[in-house]
Amino acid sequence: MNKNVIPVGPFHPLLEEAEYFTLTVDGETVVDIELDIGWMHRGHEFISEQKTFTQSIFLVERICGICSTSHPLALVHAIEDVDNIEIPERAAYIRTLIGELERIHSHLLWLGLAGHFIGYDTVWMWAWKYREPVLEMFEVISGNRNHYGMMRVGGVSKDVEPAKISELAKNLDMIQTKLEMIAKAVNDDPVLKSRLKGVGVLTKQAAIDFCAVGPTSRASGIPADVRKTDPKDAYGMVDFKVIVLQNGDVYDKLVLRVLETFESIKIVKQCLDKLAENNSPILNDIKEIKPGEGIGRYEAPRGEVFHYVRTDGTNRPIRHKVRAPSYVNIPTFQASCKGIPIADALITLAAVDPCYCCTERSLKFIDINHDPLKYDLLKISREKTESFRRQINGL
Repeated sequence: MNKNVIPVGPFHPLLEEAEYFTLTVDGETVVDIELDIGWMHRGHEFISEQKTFTQSIFLVERICGICSTSHPLALVHAIEDVDNIEIPERAAYIRTLIGELERIHSHLLWLGLAGHFIGYDTVWMWAWKYREPVLEMFEVISGNRNHYGMMRVGGVSKDVEPAKISELAKNLDMIQTKLEMIAKAVNDDPVLKSRLKGVGVLTKQAAIDFCAVGPTSRASGIPADVRKTDPKDAYGMVDFKVIVLQNGDVYDKLVLRVLETFESIKIVKQCLDKLAENNSPILNDIKEIKPGEGIGRYEAPRGEVFHYVRTDGTNRPIRHKVRAPSYVNIPTFQASCKGIPIADALITLAAVDPCYCCTERSLKFIDINHDPLKYDLLKISREKTESFRRQINGL
């Protein structure tokens, strides 16, 4: 057996942050994968314990730029859980509005990158073009396109101006129309289906065994969504469906994210309608947090994010623990990557959305004699897509 090893990381343009994994291949087939995390520990938990609660909220926004509302929401949920703090209804709708806009922009970002990885740059350009108006909506609401600074213990920091609601709703209608166009194009494309169906399958049992969360688990038939099972903010007051698919392959993960985006648009519209008719306060004045423990959960675009906080009656946490969804989703590669061709490895790795960037780079094989051989994963992924296109078109 002629086995080679492809090292990916720890610093690689494909990765949002440093991680390291190696693919062991036999010819063109991946036979094993090993993961090694923790290459860029930034010490958020330790730093948080030296900051006030409000400063910690700003800090955890920077754990992930794409999910810069998910971590603050989970943290304020944890702090509020310590003292059973209630928030005003208007604040609940604003929190949910921001969270779902973030889900839309995150899923569109992933859809664009997925198209890029397999050589469908038209999908990439479409998805990122219509993600841009979502970022503009963030700017209208918070003043920022990223790191919105909206979450506070007891509510939110900024209101949504009533005069802006109709503008936001109009923008959302345009986004929905364009997304319907993208969804139809994706659904009608035989090359895309041939390229992604049956690729990188994560079975339901494997998803359970690896404790997968978010779209990674729901594409494998597990109906787990914190927004339904433990609704906070306005999630218990809006109507939406949890999208669940059964095949667990890359195609189902793509379809699921597109369908979830439509559900997020539905939620945002309901929030805007409520904000137009509701003029309550946006923040309860919280003077202190009693000693105790609290947990906060939120359904981030990639899955459940979890924060634990312990307090001692001062204005800062004395213990802060964070678990991001990628921590449990990344190891599912052990199940989804084994037995697939190298050409499918790139999109399978990207399918769990572990913040990969869109820059290509040549990787190396290392054989048993440690002779390096250059191998461009992005190139061979695109070549496989082109071969399907030629077959289907009879060329």
